[in-house]
Amino acid sequence: MAADWKKVEGYLKATLETPGLRLTPRPKTPDSMEVYKGEDFLGVVYVDEEDGETSYMFEMAVLDIDLD
Repeated sequence: MAADWKKVEGYLKATLETPGLRLTPRPKTPDSMEVYKGEDFLGVVYVDEEDGETSYMFEMAVLDIDLD
């Protein structure tokens, strides 16, 4: 797999200005990583390899209770 998770983690930390952000492996799912800020789960990053190109998608749900 071409996933370079340390680079993805560094990119997300810089882009989201969140140095405490970290990626952790998902059991039995090597094509994605869970995203945490401290102990808080934020979402999942998926790797997509198609036609010789690699891209990463960050998926994050925002709960209505988080908006208060």
